[in-house]
Amino acid sequence: MHNANLTTTGFTLVEVMVALFMVSLSLLAGLRAAGSMVSQTERQWQMLLAQICADNTLVQLRLNPQFAEQGEQSQDCHQAGRVLQVKTTVAATPNPSFRRVDAQVSDGPTPLLRVSGLVGRY
Repeated sequence: MHNANLTTTGFTLVEVMVALFMVSLSLLAGLRAAGSMVSQTERQWQMLLAQICADNTLVQLRLNPQFAEQGEQSQDCHQAGRVLQVKTTVAATPNPSFRRVDAQVSDGPTPLLRVSGLVGRY
């Protein structure tokens, strides 16, 4: 005897495949977002270290009892197990009691940050 009112329960193969496809797209989007956050965090960390190096360079010049000589100088800055390069450029200003100092910090060939400031004669 065959019952015509019998309803089937469950999902068809097509419905399961569509659901799996949608879940996989959601997971891929989540992975991309997480990867983007990791790279942004790394960039912020580099910028923080570069800011510390530039600030330290300017403070050293300000604390030096001798007036900063004009020209360019490069030095390494060791921060958090990394070695960043700081290129310092000292230039004259219209006021002879001050010098303009530009500190450009880079990680190898990649420039990270440039900070400018003034150094006065004591």
